[in-house]
Amino acid sequence: MTYGFSKTLSQDFDAALESVKEQLQEEGFGVLTQIPIHEKLKEKLGVDFHNYVILGACNPPSAHKALLAEENIGLMLPCNVILYEKEGKTILSVIKPTVAMSMIENPDLKGIADKIESKLQRVFDRVA
Repeated sequence: MTYGFSKTLSQDFDAALESVKEQLQEEGFGVLTQIPIHEKLKEKLGVDFHNYVILGACNPPSAHKALLAEENIGLMLPCNVILYEKEGKTILSVIKPTVAMSMIENPDLKGIADKIESKLQRVFDRVA
């Protein structure tokens, strides 16, 4: 079982990052966090690492429903979207909420996870 969608993009890293954020917004997500892992590794360890950013994306109405259904769901939030460079190419990977939430034995989460995954799939599909 794969836990995310992943593909190589035609855009450079910076353009792809802006495109992903725009598409997330189109689907009703806010970006709560943007963690530049490559910068943090340089700052904390003094090591060089390729561009690698983790976006923490949240769809407020769905997050609210999920929290009402399962208060500890906050352990699984927000939905992570990552962009990184590998061998000169930009890679986009998006979490599959259905897989992440399948670990929790609460049937009320299935519909919420399906809806969020559909939205993330559309973001994934529209970024080239």
